[in-house]
Amino acid sequence: MSISRFVISEEYENERADRISALLMPDCSRTYLQKLIKDGNIVLNGKTIKSSTKVVAGDELIFDLPEPVIPEIIPEEIPLNIVFENKDLIIINKPKDMVVHPAPGHLTGTVVNAVLHHCKDLSGINGIMRPGIVHRIDKDTSGLLIICKNDNAHRNIAEQLKIHSIERTYHAIVHGIFSEEFGTVNKPLGRSDKDRKKMAVVAEGFGKPAVTHYSVLKQYKDYAYIKCNLETGRTHQIRVHMASIGHPLVGDPVYGIHENRYKNTCGQVLHAKSIGFDAPDGSGRLQFDSELPEYFTKILNDLENSI
Repeated sequence: MSISRFVISEEYENERADRISALLMPDCSRTYLQKLIKDGNIVLNGKTIKSSTKVVAGDELIFDLPEPVIPEIIPEEIPLNIVFENKDLIIINKPKDMVVHPAPGHLTGTVVNAVLHHCKDLSGINGIMRPGIVHRIDKDTSGLLIICKNDNAHRNIAEQLKIHSIERTYHAIVHGIFSEEFGTVNKPLGRSDKDRKKMAVVAEGFGKPAVTHYSVLKQYKDYAYIKCNLETGRTHQIRVHMASIGHPLVGDPVYGIHENRYKNTCGQVLHAKSIGFDAPDGSGRLQFDSELPEYFTKILNDLENSI
């Protein structure tokens, strides 16, 4: 068991217990926290409560979190599109609709399951659920992904990510007409207060800095084909940033426009097209590029034909 204690401050006066629990424990879903409240694992001033119980300043919330049960991750013979491989790294071109690493409720069919079958030795810094994973892209985003085979490579790539020296270019199709050919979105991102599963632009000091540079590759009627370069790599960064300036990604089920011409794309039209970084062994700069996947080019061809 892991026990955490919090004293409620005045700013959270009269909040529901489940909502304040989600704010205090951002890594836990509200559904999970509500179950903990029901099971008596979250108590207020030493007494069991309901999710709807209101808190007041000075109250003490105590979280008695059960130790997580770590499942076995099984290697699976799943085809991988390997762009590059050496003693330190594997670069893959991840298809759309493939999860990067296992998580509760989704333990098979992931990139990690496939890579473990291909390569038994992976870095262990991120634990047994995410071996080799130093960065990730969403399930419904396709494109290039770095897998680290050892801890030295993992630490090296993680440091390059930290200092923003890795070049990451994404291509996307978005809604709307741009008035400028180039632009930068510099807005901090954090968990949405309304839905903890979503990210949102938040006030300065309440989230993490996030910077996205974009350029318009081709403007169509009501749609645009764009390129985005990440200066930071926050969860859902491009999706939230583009939606925040009135250009949500086509097909995005969370931040996008649901009724549109391309609503059956099975997720956002977003592809991690190129990546550049210094080789962990000091041998020089590595640069990789990938072709746009079929689902992406079909939409571009349709837009071209509609001109």
